[in-house]
Amino acid sequence: MDTVIADAVRSYSQRSMTPHLLDILRQLSHDDFHSGEAVARRLRISRASVHNAVHEAEALGLRVQAVRGRGYRLANPVTWLDAESFSPFLRARGFQVELAASLDSTNAHLLAQAQSGGAHKTLVAAEWQGRGRGRRGRAWLAGLGGGLMFSLLWRFNRPASELSGLSLVVGLGLAQGLRELGLRGAAVKWPNDILVDGGKLAGVLIELAGDVLGPSAAVIGIGVNVLGVASLRAEIEQPITDISEHLDGVDRNRLLREIVPRLDEHLTRFDSEGFAPFRLDWEAMHAHQDQFVQVVTGLGERIAGQAVGVDNSGALLLACEQGLRRFHSGEVSLRGGV
Repeated sequence: MDTVIADAVRSYSQRSMTPHLLDILRQLSHDDFHSGEAVARRLRISRASVHNAVHEAEALGLRVQAVRGRGYRLANPVTWLDAESFSPFLRARGFQVELAASLDSTNAHLLAQAQSGGAHKTLVAAEWQGRGRGRRGRAWLAGLGGGLMFSLLWRFNRPASELSGLSLVVGLGLAQGLRELGLRGAAVKWPNDILVDGGKLAGVLIELAGDVLGPSAAVIGIGVNVLGVASLRAEIEQPITDISEHLDGVDRNRLLREIVPRLDEHLTRFDSEGFAPFRLDWEAMHAHQDQFVQVVTGLGERIAGQAVGVDNSGALLLACEQGLRRFHSGEVSLRGGV
């Protein structure tokens, strides 16, 4: 996701997990307390390791309640990623699936595979990203257990120069999948975000590999806020939200099973037909359609106008005083907004 963060949050996002942390947390639940001694015995580790893991989890954004004489429990319900819950389903659709406990970045991990011959339709998900990235070098932040973070390697028959509109197609598929799960307010923001009631819920980061003139590969990174963003709002300079603020009991494994097939269909069609067939559907879900917005270009220029849609290449169309202008990159905010 494309989030500006303070230095304090940046250091938080660059933490790594110690061994056994997820194993310990999987022993805890939201409903019942579990003693440190019992958890240590089941995992054949020391009680000190359990104690230290609880403090580490809190440093990574996950609240754990500790009561003397009773033990530990999770302050809020968390569903951990479970490969057996989604891997068979996705493999049946031709995906190669990898689930990691912790990675610096799913995109960086998959880019390395892409450059060394990694297979088409490889999916990598991680429970925790130590250095998650967004557009323009910004950090992507989510507490442990609070986000769905995964990347896809997709090999296209068309060159990189013809992948304009790819981020919009991915955003459309993501928003449609979220609506099918019951998040009716999910909308797309040009070029790569998902908003709900004005708050950022998800984002897309696309990085290309391969020959500009020949068949190309894209690593498509997706981050979805599932729960816990309330504790991050003071540190993030834009409105944010998560699924738990709109829906109850969302399982991240189900979320992955629902989103990926939609992306599979859209990416397959995009490879053969480009962005044009998706344009009207995208505009119908555009959060800023026909509203007055401000575009900030990469050079810092600010242009105000009415967002009247996108063209067949995915460029934003802005009706300005000087006439209709097209933007292929930039930052968009509501006119007069931050």
